[in-house]
Amino acid sequence: MQTRLRIGTRGSPLALTQTNMVIAALARAHGISLDEAKSRTEVVPIKTSGDKIQDRPLADIGGKGLFAKELEEALFAGEIDAAVHSLKDLPGQLPPGFVLACHLPREDPRDVLVAKTAKSLADLPVGAVVGTSSVRRAAMLRHARPDLKLVGFRGNVDTRLKKLANGEADATVLALAGLKRLDAEQHVSHVFSAQEMLPAVAQGAIGVETLVVGRAARSLFEAANDRQTDIAVTLERAFLATLDGSCRTPIAGLAEWLDPRTIAFRGCVLTPDGSTRIDVTRTATSVTVAEATAIGQDAGRELAAKAGRSFFQV
Repeated sequence: MQTRLRIGTRGSPLALTQTNMVIAALARAHGISLDEAKSRTEVVPIKTSGDKIQDRPLADIGGKGLFAKELEEALFAGEIDAAVHSLKDLPGQLPPGFVLACHLPREDPRDVLVAKTAKSLADLPVGAVVGTSSVRRAAMLRHARPDLKLVGFRGNVDTRLKKLANGEADATVLALAGLKRLDAEQHVSHVFSAQEMLPAVAQGAIGVETLVVGRAARSLFEAANDRQTDIAVTLERAFLATLDGSCRTPIAGLAEWLDPRTIAFRGCVLTPDGSTRIDVTRTATSVTVAEATAIGQDAGRELAAKAGRSFFQV
């Protein structure tokens, strides 16, 4: 490892925790101690547009890519050597010249219900208030419980938990992966199965982005890449990129390994009001990264044909 590897990240507690996980993965991959790895890396917190603007839904200000914009600008300017992302926050296609050099082993990708008293979605009373700013989660909640009242919830995990505690909603939906990484699983009321609430594309996965031309940094991170996670999220992201839905189009997708050789994918798209849902599935064996891309693209084309062009014109 080079003397000082500058790693950019958002500054939230979860983002910093995930960056420390990346540094630990580098230490294991290169056979050095964690202390040595820390001494050779510099964590550079960067406030993104998505973090700065908290009073409007992401869909109104440009979508999830706003959590990557400033990190990618710093990469391009040479201010950092790599950027750590929650992969669900990245658009399906990276800008030219950027590459995902490393995927850490994926955490549980499922969503969870966090509620004051309810132990499941069915337990929530008629007309209960649920806080979420995710168009995917909102559409799935409306699909399952049209009676619920949905209100916007922005901010990091701690902020949303505080809003819930302050009575701004009866419940909210969060990613289990984030709660586990923050040792906050005690807040979970119910873990949704993928059948109940299909996760966001690449949810639970951490990725490291570098420049294509940044060969030294790329090679360092490539040594820590988890192949199974790489294949799964590559398939999911190819599906998302092929659909090319707007930030207002609820899209979900999950590729799961049934055994070391077999991968199963399910994806769906919904109308924002949750009234219509269209699904697609794929199963394959002995899949390479290139083949995963092709499978995701094929699934995306099938779903787009089923849905029709107007489905994505919100």
